[in-house]
Amino acid sequence: MQACAWSVALVGLEGRIVEVEADIGAGLPRTVLVGLADTALSEARDRCKAAVGNTGHTWPASLLTINLSPATLPKTGSHYDLAIVAAVLAAAEVIPRHELAGTVLLGELGLDGRVRPVRGILPAVLAAAQAGFTRVVVPVRQAGEAALVDGVDVLGVGSLAQLVALLRGEPVPEAEPVEVLGEAPADPRARPLDLADVVGQVEAKWAVEVAAAGRHHLMFSGPPGVGKTMVAERIPGLLPDLTLPEALEVSAVHSLAGFNLADGLITRPPYSDPHHSASVASIVGGGTRMAKPGAISCAHRGILFLDEAPEFPTRVIDALRTPLESGTVTLGRSEVQARYPARFQLVMASNPCPCGQAATPGAHCSCPPQAVRRYAERISGPIKDRIDISCLFLPLRRAYLAAALQRTESSAVVGERVRQARERQERRLRGTGWQTNGEVSGPFLRRQLPLPEGLQVVENAVSRGRLSPRGVDKVLRVAWAVK
Repeated sequence: MQACAWSVALVGLEGRIVEVEADIGAGLPRTVLVGLADTALSEARDRCKAAVGNTGHTWPASLLTINLSPATLPKTGSHYDLAIVAAVLAAAEVIPRHELAGTVLLGELGLDGRVRPVRGILPAVLAAAQAGFTRVVVPVRQAGEAALVDGVDVLGVGSLAQLVALLRGEPVPEAEPVEVLGEAPADPRARPLDLADVVGQVEAKWAVEVAAAGRHHLMFSGPPGVGKTMVAERIPGLLPDLTLPEALEVSAVHSLAGFNLADGLITRPPYSDPHHSASVASIVGGGTRMAKPGAISCAHRGILFLDEAPEFPTRVIDALRTPLESGTVTLGRSEVQARYPARFQLVMASNPCPCGQAATPGAHCSCPPQAVRRYAERISGPIKDRIDISCLFLPLRRAYLAAALQRTESSAVVGERVRQARERQERRLRGTGWQTNGEVSGPFLRRQLPLPEGLQVVENAVSRGRLSPRGVDKVLRVAWAVK
């Protein structure tokens, strides 16, 4: 007796349809799972057997072979549980086989038969829709996330008993709610942050406005407490909303990373600020058999803020070189390669020295000159060469109180100017595949767009070795953003 069900294997953001075959044959009672399964998936045999028994059905008391095809594709995760159980029950003639045709099943089973949420529902449903499937079965708590994909009927189930009843056309029993332990609390930074909260720092506000308009990378430097982090946290509020294709792409990455999309698509540019103790794998992405997205992919189409950038390991900072240029990151493993989008806007902040007081008017630096030099060299030259705008923060003195009493422009006002600048760039770059000045290639800048006036300053910097060829393109990009 044989039957099959369908699920999805995720390689990066790319989903591949997996056929789950179940065969009940003659032999000693045992369950064999084949098809390059990882540890979490290999343990599905015990989870599924217990869930079937606790739901009131019988696990086959003979040789049961479960095959995940294609067998050469590595498969990770626990979201295959529903498809495995559906195939086994169909082979045992508990549910009709024809009800599984055109249906993709995604979800993890508890020992009591409850269906638990899993990662990557949105990209998996997108892959199922592209492959021609018309119905998906997902955990009930993630039905809203799956419904973001058009053209697919979504069935949300809370238990295995509900799934069996739905496929057999019987009344659907109620399921106990699934409690997810360790669910992240609400992020207090989700509240709107206004640029008007920043006192003074007019030059820094102008720098972030230009950077937001052209999607340029930023470097903040200055002593502690002058507002570097405060300004960086308010940059996402200046950016326009994501378009529908961008929102789908960003939401798919966040779904794969384990974020909850119950509120719908992510329509605002994301903001990621990893701690300086983060590893290369957590920043770029990584894993043993199947690499997971890192902080740079979670910041796709948004802001990646590295506070206290010199404190990050050198390997972490240098790992950003290729993603900054290509907008993607490819993570190779022995069995498969995963590719994730990583077109983020990099914002770094640093102190002038370990104590933070070097070159600060009215302050005394206690660091030896060698320590100051080593601290500045922790960010390599190739990374600095990719920074478009550098801004120096200075502490406010006597004018602090007067500036605090003055009304400054809000994020809404500055964001409107950024939106208008983005529209001008879109008209200028229409048909090129680029959207902002920060993405435009050097040859296009020099050959297709008129060169700005005052290039003598740039020529002098190049002749003195203070500006590289990439730096020349960087100056032209910023000039077009200002214009």
